Amino acid sequence: MTSTGAVAFGIVSLLPVELVLNVGSAAGFAMVFSLLISAIVWNLGTWWLGLPASSSHTLIGSIIGVGLANSLLGPAHSVTDGVNWAKAQEVGIALLLSPLVGFAVAALLMIVLKIAIKNPSLFTAPEKGKAPPLWIRGILMLTCTGVSFAHGSNDGQKGMGLIVLILVGILPGTYALNLATDQKTVAMLATEASRISAVLEQQNGEPITGQEANNSLSKFIKPEGKPSQEVTASLAGMCADIATRLGNVTSFETLSSAERSDVRTDLYLVSKTIAKLDKAGALDASPEILEMERSLAKHAEDAIDHIPLWVKIAVALALGLGTMIGYKRIVRTVGEKIGKSHLTYAQGASAEAVAMGTIMIGDHFGLPISTTHVLSSGVAGTMAANGSGVQMDTVRNILLSWVLTLPVCIFLGALLFAGALNAIALLGVR
Repeated sequence: MTSTGAVAFGIVSLLPVELVLNVGSAAGFAMVFSLLISAIVWNLGTWWLGLPASSSHTLIGSIIGVGLANSLLGPAHSVTDGVNWAKAQEVGIALLLSPLVGFAVAALLMIVLKIAIKNPSLFTAPEKGKAPPLWIRGILMLTCTGVSFAHGSNDGQKGMGLIVLILVGILPGTYALNLATDQKTVAMLATEASRISAVLEQQNGEPITGQEANNSLSKFIKPEGKPSQEVTASLAGMCADIATRLGNVTSFETLSSAERSDVRTDLYLVSKTIAKLDKAGALDASPEILEMERSLAKHAEDAIDHIPLWVKIAVALALGLGTMIGYKRIVRTVGEKIGKSHLTYAQGASAEAVAMGTIMIGDHFGLPISTTHVLSSGVAGTMAANGSGVQMDTVRNILLSWVLTLPVCIFLGALLFAGALNAIALLGVR
């Protein structure tokens, strides 16, 4: 409910550009449902075996698989074209480092607790049928609630981003733009776009407009796209188009369904192009113009990257109900089978506190963090710090599921999407 959407749209940015722009097409829907089915199949399979596999890795693997299939089946037949590899690397580093952080920091916190707190009650395993002391119960309620909140703030966003993408494809008139955008922001979008178009036109000559500009910017924001005069001229033309469309508009609600869809495409391309040019150091050196270009990109993102409240509620209910129904298999593995002894109160609280903190840092930077990986590695870290030892069979099985998740989901996502595209071609659906 309080999430910003940064993780949600970070996940969406991994998808192929042409399919995100044309999500309402048959290929766009094939993309979304292929990656969702792939992720669901693997998640259910590992849950059935009681293995705490990462839904983050599952979803990202499926997205990469769909992207690779899309690029290999396209005219270019290139593996570099279908996935935003720079973003994938950023996400991959976060997913790789977070379990290491969970293990090390949870172990360190456990050592600190043993030094600072001498009450033996905190360092004993729960007795069956006996509630812990009230103060320990209070600590555990705090850390458990914190992990649940952090889990929803990060993992929940992955589902939100894909649901919004589907809604944009099915009902572009309602969900293509944030209809709650105020008149001042709409006017600012038009003004900034007009001024930037004029500056770029003065610097580069005649702007490129229409479908040619759309194609040029779509190509540029792909991983292999390079800054050029054509890109700058296309950006000038696209900004002019935005200024014309929004010049006399007081609210997005006054636009027709088709116009909202077109404005979304323009805003998406402009925001992504400015962001990539900025990262490459290819924007105007003038501080005033540079600030205006960044402001336009930010306002454009705010207009298209929005999550309706009911979507957040639906995802929250799905996460809560899924946990209530399917918790036992995973809970037993994490609580009883990672260490050679049962988890103590201090170990549980340490692992949960570290998981909560790590995930919230990921939220701040818009990076997906695997709650499963951080928490499981945190439990292993506390076992190591406590000298309890770990059950190598369980750890080996968990690591195997972690290692297999990405390649299996890449394969499943690619296979399902390739099959869907072939079916679409045979049926002649567009």
